This record gives sequence, C-alpha cells and structure tokens, in this order.
Amino acid sequence: MSVTRMPLRHLLKRFLPYYGKYKKEIAFDLICALLTTGCEIVFPQIVRMITNQAVKDASRITTEWVLQLGGLYLLLRVIDTAANHFMQYWGHVTGAKLETDMRTDLFSHLQMLSFSYYNETKVGQIMARITSDLFDVTEFSHHCPEEFLIATVKITASFIILVRMNPWLTLLIFVMLPFMLVGTRYFRRKMRAAFKESRHQVGEINAQVEDSLLGVRVVKSFANEDLEREKFDEGNRKFYGFKRRQYRYMAGFNTVTRLFDGLMYITVVVGGALLLNREGPGHLEVGDYTAFLLYISTLLTSIRRIVDFSEQFERGMTGIERFCEIMDAPVEIKDNPGAQPIGEVRGQVDFDQVSFHYSDDKDHEVLSHVDLHVVPGQNVAVVGPSGSGKTTLCNLIPRFYDVTSGRILIDGKDIQKITLNSLRNAIGMVQQDVYLFSGTVRENIGYGKPGATEEEIILAAKRAGAHEFVMQLPHGYDTYIGERGVKLSGGQKQRLSIARVFLKNPPILILDEATSSLDNESELLVQQSLEELAKGRTTFTIAHRLTTIRNADVILVLTDKGIEEMGTHAQLIKKGGIYASLYSMYSGS
Repeated sequence: MSVTRMPLRHLLKRFLPYYGKYKKEIAFDLICALLTTGCEIVFPQIVRMITNQAVKDASRITTEWVLQLGGLYLLLRVIDTAANHFMQYWGHVTGAKLETDMRTDLFSHLQMLSFSYYNETKVGQIMARITSDLFDVTEFSHHCPEEFLIATVKITASFIILVRMNPWLTLLIFVMLPFMLVGTRYFRRKMRAAFKESRHQVGEINAQVEDSLLGVRVVKSFANEDLEREKFDEGNRKFYGFKRRQYRYMAGFNTVTRLFDGLMYITVVVGGALLLNREGPGHLEVGDYTAFLLYISTLLTSIRRIVDFSEQFERGMTGIERFCEIMDAPVEIKDNPGAQPIGEVRGQVDFDQVSFHYSDDKDHEVLSHVDLHVVPGQNVAVVGPSGSGKTTLCNLIPRFYDVTSGRILIDGKDIQKITLNSLRNAIGMVQQDVYLFSGTVRENIGYGKPGATEEEIILAAKRAGAHEFVMQLPHGYDTYIGERGVKLSGGQKQRLSIARVFLKNPPILILDEATSSLDNESELLVQQSLEELAKGRTTFTIAHRLTTIRNADVILVLTDKGIEEMGTHAQLIKKGGIYASLYSMYSGS
C-alpha cells in the first residue's frame, strides 16, 4: 500500500482549532503541569545547598535549617500531588471532549457524503477511523501540550541552572542534543508511515470481519468457514508484518536516544569528577557535582518521556491525518447557493434532456438525453434489461446523484434549486433490499416521521398490512427485531418499510423492485400494500415481475439507447416491440 503523508504543519493547523472551546481547561491543565515541573526542579537545589554546606562547614547544618528545607520540600510535594491529580483528570476529560467534537464533525460529514463515496470506501475502514483512530487523538490531544511544556521548561531551567554552575560541562552536554534529534528524525518519519500502514490494515481487518459476520448465513450454507478463516488469517498476517516494521523503527528510535542518554551520563560522571580537582576556572564544587547529576537525571528523564511519547505522538498524528482524509472528501451533492424549500408538492415530474454517467466511468453514459413528462398522481412503471439505468433514473429524482447534463423539475422547479432536505422529504422510497435498524418495530416504523404519535404509527402499520403480524410478535410494537431485522421474514420486513413510508406520507413515491425477492404469498400481500400506498401519489415503479405493473398509467421501456417505448400495457403489447417480447418471455405465453 502506498502511503501519502500530509505535512506535519498542515495537520497541526487543522487540529488546533479544536482546542478553541476549551482554552480554560487547557490553561488549567498546563498550569498544573508547570507546578509539577517546578517541584522537580527545586529538589536538586535543596540537595545542592545541603551538600555544599556540609563540605564547607557541617556545623552550620542545624536541625531548624534542615527542617525548614524539609518542610519546604514537603509543601512542594503536596502541591505536586494535587497538581498531578488535576492534570490527570482534567487532561483526560478535555481530551475526551475533543474526541467527542471530532467524532461529531466526522459523523456529520459522513452523513453529507454522496453514494459515490460509499461505493468506493469500505465501512470497516470508516469504523476504524471513527473509533480507534480518534481514541489515539484523545491521548495525543492532552499529553502533547503537557509533555512538550514540561520538557521545554525542564530543559530550559536545567540549562540555565547548569550554565551558572559550570558553563563548560553544560555546553558539552547540550551540544549532543542536536545530534540526537538528527539521529532520531529518520526513525520518527518511518514510524509515522508504519503507523499509517498499520491503521489502514486494521480497517481492512474490520471490513473483512464485518463482511464475514453479516454474511454468516451464506458462509454456513456453503460450509465455507475454512475459507473465511484463511481470508482473515491473510489479513491478520499482513497486519503483523506492518506492526513488525513499526516496532523495528521504534527500536531504532529508542536505540539512538539511549545511546545519547548514556553519552550524556558518562560525560557528567567523568567530566564532573575531573573538574572536582581542578583549581580556578571550571572548578566544580561537590554540591554542584551532586546537583549536576540530579539535573542531568531530570533532563534525561524528560528526554526519555519525549521518546516514550513519540510513539503516542505518531499515533495521534496518524489519527488526525486519517480524520482529515475523510473530512477532505468532497460533498458532491449539497444545497446550491440560493436553494429554496420546495413548499407544497403536487407531484409533477419532468426530465428535460437528462444525461448521466458515473464519475469513475465518464466514457459510458448510463442515460442519454432522456425526456419525460409525468403528471401529478400518475403511476409510471420503468422496465428494461439489467444495466439499462432503471434504478439510476429514479435515483436522480431525489438527487442521490446529480445529472451530467439536462435538468429534472418537480412542479416546474429545477431540483438543483431546491433544498435537499425539503426535496427528499417529498419523496418516499421502498427498495428491494430492505434496511431495518437494530431496535424495535415501533422505532423502525417511527423512523419515517420522527416524533410520530402511537396512533400515527399504528395507523401506518395497518395501512401497510403489518399491524396483524406485529401484534402476534412477543411484545407487539416493542419487539426487538434484531440487527437488520433478522428475526422477521422478507415479507414482514418489506411491510414494515412500507409502513415507514406511509408514516412519511410523501407526494412522490419510488418503488425499486420492492417485491422481486419475495415468495408468491408475501408478494401478493406486499403488492396490496404498495397499491394502497401509491393511491393519490406520483409513483415510479421499477419492475422486475412485469405482471405487477399491468395497471400502470404508463410503462417506460428503458434500454442503453434511452426510452425506446412508452405507453400502457395494452398499447405496448399491441405494438409487439421490446415490451411485448419481455412480457411474453416472463409470462411464458
């Protein structure tokens, strides 16, 4: 997999605005971080004072003086403990708030993306980005400012204090830092690339697991459990390979830092020991030598924390990058400037020289220069061979895709000048592949009109022919129907989806092969419900079983050349063209 990385500066620029709402929380968290850092910096000074005093004149080390220093350090420890507590609590809470905001923005953006995005993106990949990726961003979001502030203060304070004690030894130590940073830069960049590869593979595993579990009935019916295990093992092995590469770069990163860690220590121990016996410039007092060791320990502890944090930093930046990749996905279908609500809809639909091709196949036009006039309340059936564009034609009406050229009008208004919300509220759809949400019967019917009353839901179910079987369920309308309605039959699921549209009560209706996957008995019941639903509405019926559309007001025969035939069932049969041939083939007459 090729990895394209966004510049670090760009990622930080995209992420920093999320701190805006929580300036006070971040400021309080950083104040606590400063307090804990201050306590650590003071301790070596106390040891230095006692050591130097012991070397110069031990008799001046009185109980009162020692207790005062001990009391000061105890007070600092109490402050340090309290500050660390609040830093841990407020830091994580603020990080969780940032994660919540980012997840909200991500989900809102996903809701606006068109069908074409989901045609090309695996749901498992999206799930990985909206869950585990953003959790890593949470940890990064509060640890990053804390760790960098603490490290900056410790390194700066240590440098100032050590320079005053012995500038030569200090410079000898700090001159190593740039070399360490250069040495770790290579591994840090490789780590980030490896993290991104690893995250991508997590999404692939999620997608494969989701696909296998949702299709578990097909898997078992073909006894292909071993095949699914092999597919999973292959993805799992790839993930292991990415993780192994990731840990190799992490090991290299830590090796470089530990090497310079040891060099700094040995420089202080050996160099400082030599300066203890030196007279004149560069001489080091015993107390200063002790303080030097303690400050170097503090300094190296800070560097080690930055090193340890580097993994979390790269995880966080990878999460932000993958977040940005989705947020940068263009919203292809949106309200155009000046779009207005559609208002009351009569149901007239016009296609004016409409052509369409998918964005990834511009050389193949699915529809070409289609003209069509549908009057309010008319029942239009669309038939034709597979791939002729029947579903595409209907999907253009609610702007699931935008026309390539031409225009579609509802009641004389160009749908591209109508707000999406009002346009889609005026259109109801019943599809072959029924999707029911995990929840109760009541919740699934009520999805057609949020906030609907009990009476409205029951009336919609009765009109859809669903009330009788719903009342036979264990808990009636409060029965949990399982994920995607697995506890219901195909006919029952379809009638619930019809009840959902009854509740919505749209003036325009699209029926996309709504009975093609049902048995004869269920088809008869659902067909009766659909006929009831279509009364008084402008209806487009995509038909697979031609006997179900004999009573349509007008039948369109769609081929790759466009609308080749149009008329009633009787007219088209009499014409003896494509429709008559299809009908004869289907009915066996």
